[in-house]
Amino acid sequence: MGSIESPGAEVTTIDVQTAKDLMKSGYGYLDVRTVEEYEKGHVDAEKIFNIPYLFNTPEGRVKNSDFLKLVSSSCNKEDHLVVGCQSGVRSLSATADLLGNGFKDVSNMGGGYIAWVENGFPVQKPQKQDEL
Repeated sequence: MGSIESPGAEVTTIDVQTAKDLMKSGYGYLDVRTVEEYEKGHVDAEKIFNIPYLFNTPEGRVKNSDFLKLVSSSCNKEDHLVVGCQSGVRSLSATADLLGNGFKDVSNMGGGYIAWVENGFPVQKPQKQDEL
């Protein structure tokens, strides 16, 4: 695999309850799923950003080469962020990349959106359900 592990980037994985508490206290939520996944439903957070870490292509998933640049244009390196995806795999890699790039307070939400929903926490979903 061609992933670059940043030495010294110690990723902290938190559970969804802790993530929810942090977001209530002012942390931002960075959803690294694809736009299509995000639009089907996402964590209900006051400060939320959707910046995909991977894109689906005909050849499979590829890393978003602009990921760090896009996050840096939406957030600054001192921002407190919770990073989440669908199940917690992409967000783990994304969190490691952010920490390795100088972001100070970034936590990975273990279990991702699936765990958030399973806990019955609030979500935002599109209103139009007839277009399934």
